[in-house]
Formats: sequence, C-alpha cells, structure tokens
Amino acid sequence: MQIKEVTQHLEAMAPLVYAEDFDNVGLLVGNPETIVTGVLVTLDTLETIVDEAIENNCNLIVSFHPIVFKGIKKFNGNNYVERVVIKAIKNDIAIFSMHTALDNALYGVNDMMCEQLGLINRKILIPQSGNIKKLMTFAPIAEAETLRTKLFEAGAGSIGNYDNCSFSSEGTGTFRALENANPSIGETGKIHHEKEIQIQVTYPKHCESKILKALFENHSYEEVAYEITTLENKNQNIGMGMIGELPEAYDELEFLKHIKKVFKTGCVKHSALGNKPIKKVAVLGGSGSFAITNAQRAGADIFITSDLKYHQFYEAEGKLILADIGHYESEQYTKNLIVSYLRKKISNFAIILSDKNTNPIQYI
Repeated sequence: MQIKEVTQHLEAMAPLVYAEDFDNVGLLVGNPETIVTGVLVTLDTLETIVDEAIENNCNLIVSFHPIVFKGIKKFNGNNYVERVVIKAIKNDIAIFSMHTALDNALYGVNDMMCEQLGLINRKILIPQSGNIKKLMTFAPIAEAETLRTKLFEAGAGSIGNYDNCSFSSEGTGTFRALENANPSIGETGKIHHEKEIQIQVTYPKHCESKILKALFENHSYEEVAYEITTLENKNQNIGMGMIGELPEAYDELEFLKHIKKVFKTGCVKHSALGNKPIKKVAVLGGSGSFAITNAQRAGADIFITSDLKYHQFYEAEGKLILADIGHYESEQYTKNLIVSYLRKKISNFAIILSDKNTNPIQYI
C-alpha cells in the first residue's frame, strides 16, 4: 500500500477541505507514492517521535498537530521544527497532519472528549457554514433518472438523516450546434428544442470532484450545462466544539474532580462556581476561548477547553463554569481515535500508537 492510499482513508475520516484557513494539514513531508512499511500515530511530531518511528520500522507518521505550521525559509537545524523535518527526510519518513480537519469532524476530537465524559445527545457546538453546495443541471427526460441516481451515488443529496434528496422541474431547453460541434441530439446549424428535466441537488464540498465526474460521465451532451452555488446554510455535521448531556446531573465540585481524573491533568483552572448542578456540558479540544459565547448561548452549565487567559475567565458572567484542563490533556485521546480508525481500515501492516507523552507543560 502506498502512502497516498493510507492518507485517503484519513481524509475520508476528516476531509482536509474542512480544516481552518490558517491551518497546515495534509502530507507535509514525504512522497505519496512511497510504499508504507508501518504507521506511527502521535499527537505531536518531535525528534523522539521520529526515533520511535525508526525503531518500529514505520515510514509514515500521522500527527494530529502539524510540525510545519508557519513558513520556514531555512532548514539548518536551529530549532526543533527544522531538526524534525531534517531527521524525517534523512530516514525517508513521511509526516501527515490532520489538525483542524479532525477538530471539525463530527466523530473527531470533540466527540472523543464527549465519549470520555459519557455525554449523550451530542451535537456540534459551532456548525460550519459555507461548505454546503448546490448543483443545478439539465438533462433530457429519458436520461434524468439515471443521472440523478449516479449523482446520489457520488455523494449528492444527503442532508442530515436523509439521502437521495433532490428537486426536479420540467421545461424546454434550446441550443444550436455550431460548425465544429458534435451534438448527441439535434443537427448542426439548426436550433433544437429538447424537453428536459432540471435537477437540483445539494452536497458537501468535499464530494465536489466525484459529483462532477459522475455528471460528465453520465450525461450525453457534448457541452453539459450546470451551475454550482455555495450555500450559507450551516452544516450540522461539520464544525468546532460539541455539546451534550450527562446521563445524570453532577455536583459542580465533584464534576471538576471527575474532569481532572478523566483527562489526567495536573491542574483544572476554572471560573467561579454557580451553586447549581452540572447537566449540560460543552467541550472544545485545544484553544477554545473563541467559543465561550457559543457555549453560553447553547445553555451549557460548564465549558471544558484550554488556553484560557486571565480576563477570559470573567466572561463566564456567572452563566456557566469555564474549565481549562490543558491543551495536551484536551486532545490526548485523539491519537487513540486515529489508531482505532486505521486498524479497522488497514490490516496488512502495523498501525502503532506512540507511547511518548509529548506534552511540553509540566506540573508540580
């Protein structure tokens, strides 16, 4: 199996098109055509992780965080990023990063946090907009049903818990084939009228290339008329953070202690307690201060995230508890999620979970 075949599985798990604009995801180091000997999954790629990959005969590292984030003009080994990349290249080791693509996935980082806490009735906290598209095309009546079916098979027409969704209307299309045309119906130089069906389907943007391929391969016209529109509708299956409910309410202090134990953190920083039970819980792995207001609006009793600054704790406003459990701690189970997924998809070489703790923060 080639590296690109492994990364195709990873992109099916978390399509890279849903990563944030500022992010750097995908294959950062290595040749996608290389044959895979083994895969090492980690949260961060450090020199010790490259050494671990070498020891385990793994030539592909799947890292949640990207080792190359900002632009690098020199590779002289003057910092850990340069040293990691140099060592990986010297040892023919590829590095693939998922980061915010997996943050935004329905069954990604935040769902894993909810799983550890036993939350039920989960949903995306901040659904992403601008990633649902609509295709409108026209086909001869006799071809419309087959074309619609092929579009569905390519991923079009799926909305929430429904699939095969479309809208059709009948009308008359006109065209005239010019001198160099090769029309499938009609005659060159003559205006042709054809009874057609207008087909409209929505689709998630990561399916666009497959859907267009299905359109062109299953349409008889030499020039296929179609129109693509980006919708502002929020995608309830893609986005940052997640909110869910505990099966039974917790006392505030007891739940904070529970969080500390579940996420194995040396410290839980939190805002003032509100003297009310904890039932509704919002989470966002990594730096989540931008979602405080979203958690409040969603009615969360507590918002679990990391990297909160001093003044941001005031933003709790007595409406909910803010709990900072640490960046590494909030994302630590992500590598387990990736390993579990890959082992279900691939069985012909080793998928290894890194045993290195890459947390740069220590507690006393």
